[in-house]
Amino acid sequence: MRNFAYHRPTSLADAIDAASAQGADILAGGTTLVDLMKIGVREPDALVDITGLVDLEGYEIGSSRLRFGALARMAEVGDDKGLRAAAPVLAESLWKAASPQLRHAARLGGNILQRTRCPYFRDTAYAQCNKRAPGSGCAALDGGETKLHAILGGSDACVAMYPGDWAQALIAFDAEVMTQGPGGKRTIAFADLHVLPGETPEIETILQPGEIVTGITVPVIPALKASHYLKARDRESYAFATASAAVGVEMNGDTVVDVRIALGGVASVPWRAREAEDSLKGGPLTEDTARQAGHIAFAGAKALEGSAYKIKLGADVVAGALMTAKSRANGGQ
Repeated sequence: MRNFAYHRPTSLADAIDAASAQGADILAGGTTLVDLMKIGVREPDALVDITGLVDLEGYEIGSSRLRFGALARMAEVGDDKGLRAAAPVLAESLWKAASPQLRHAARLGGNILQRTRCPYFRDTAYAQCNKRAPGSGCAALDGGETKLHAILGGSDACVAMYPGDWAQALIAFDAEVMTQGPGGKRTIAFADLHVLPGETPEIETILQPGEIVTGITVPVIPALKASHYLKARDRESYAFATASAAVGVEMNGDTVVDVRIALGGVASVPWRAREAEDSLKGGPLTEDTARQAGHIAFAGAKALEGSAYKIKLGADVVAGALMTAKSRANGGQ
């Protein structure tokens, strides 16, 4: 790790000024950034530690909207009994995201901006990685190991997978992200925050230099209470998803009034499966229709040899998550 300057501002304005400097990275929990610095993937000239901005630590479980400060800790929010009752999918996606140690250190704003776990991105011994070294090529597309790579949203330049869990719950339920930067404040639909790799996989979000995430909001709707996050992974604890689904349903008797489906572990960005949702609205939710929705969710998948297993696995995960959500809509657990 090479030398860098360290700033710990005590005001948001000072943090924005420091973060606007060329070569500066923002440090919150540090559970991703510090790792990348240790292995030489990130070599910032300066770190802007925003953990002193205590006004960004709070959160509120309201009756019409959930509000989360960007510096709220994953563990504290995920353990909140009010959140677990009002929005099980949010609590479950935080609980299943990492080890207790990491959840106590990691912050919500940093969580949604975490970088890919693609081995070719994280190992500088591989020269080919368009996300790390634009224009160098993609080792995964050039015959490399692709077991953990995206089958949705990839491009001819990059098939790296977005690794987060909580982001799937946020995109499924129309979350918004609040930011503040040199250009002032803005509110961004979570669905617009992340950018498909296209020909520029090094650009991952629409955030501008010096722009800091300050908070996240989620509207409270009936489907949020009857929601579930289901995660398939290589081991039961502390592993990234091979396929996951964040879902919620609102039922009127046997008829689906509203349904939300987002996919994790399979796409280059947080992924909303709207066509799968449309296939269920206005009709019954049964094991057969849930499985059909799962297949529709992956109809556009483009898998490489090592990642083809995710198509069937992902469809099964969607179906299983939907049936659990239906049970919760009917008063079950």
